[in-house]
Amino acid sequence: MKQSVKRLAKQWLLPVPTALRKNQIKPDHAGLAHIEQAIRTHYHQDWRSEAHYSPEKYQEDLQAHLSERLENDRRLIVPWLNKAKPLRGQRILEIGCGTGSSTIALAEQGAQVTGIDIDQGALKVARERAAVYGVSADFQSINANQLVKTFGKGNFDSIIFFASLEHMTLTERLASLRDAWSMLPLGGLLVIIETPNRLWFFDSHTSRLPFFNWLPDKLAFRYSKFSPRENFRELYRQYTPESTEHFLRRGRGMSFHELDIAIGEVQKLKVVSSISSFLGMRYRLKQSAIDRDYKNLLGKIYPDIHPGFFDDHLYLIIEKT
Repeated sequence: MKQSVKRLAKQWLLPVPTALRKNQIKPDHAGLAHIEQAIRTHYHQDWRSEAHYSPEKYQEDLQAHLSERLENDRRLIVPWLNKAKPLRGQRILEIGCGTGSSTIALAEQGAQVTGIDIDQGALKVARERAAVYGVSADFQSINANQLVKTFGKGNFDSIIFFASLEHMTLTERLASLRDAWSMLPLGGLLVIIETPNRLWFFDSHTSRLPFFNWLPDKLAFRYSKFSPRENFRELYRQYTPESTEHFLRRGRGMSFHELDIAIGEVQKLKVVSSISSFLGMRYRLKQSAIDRDYKNLLGKIYPDIHPGFFDDHLYLIIEKT
């Protein structure tokens, strides 16, 4: 019942334009069962295996990768991106394609998508998903700090960091942002999607703790034992190079500071849109009073940059001029 109410609320607040909805592909039951088996076989392995979750939490994660992420991308991300620049015919590099939900949402609208990820299991699922949906997409296993070497310059109209910047080390994040910007032609779009804002007071992405992303990495590592999140709080006890990298890749957030360093001062960048500016009142309706007050406070402290840099998650479209 609760899920049905949430679904109806999304349909009311985030209606998909008819021109986009008619392009959505619906696989049959056998196709969905095939994708589910691929997720179980290739993605839910090692630290993500079913044994590391309660039955309820495992089903939540399974359903998210099976269909819920795709539906969210169709309802929220695709209309936002398509308004900034029509997706049909766009050459898109998607950094952090994961298990391919976002790739399907883009490709079924006629975009020519190249998806990259360093997670081999996720890429296997992405390829299986694309086959079931009957879309063409190029999936490659490369690190985001190899962008220019792999693809050269001028071959993409948009480069999307899809829920990926927060999972990189700082060195990778700066290098990939710098390289992506250099690869874009004038008028090209750099897109950041679903990256937790380091400046926000609550970490809803990784630890589900207040002020977590404000902490230095080593302190955050040790403090993770207080997290209410399963398959997180119990993992980080010994601070070794291997456990540290794993911890950082779970997601530490970022802020406008990386953009300042990698591509130029943010107050001079042409921000075409943020998700909050796109949704307007619909975005404010989902915020609590403290969320609105906190964002307003950040804007007063630094009034010279786009307010999208002060949302709880960074959803930004930046045009190269």
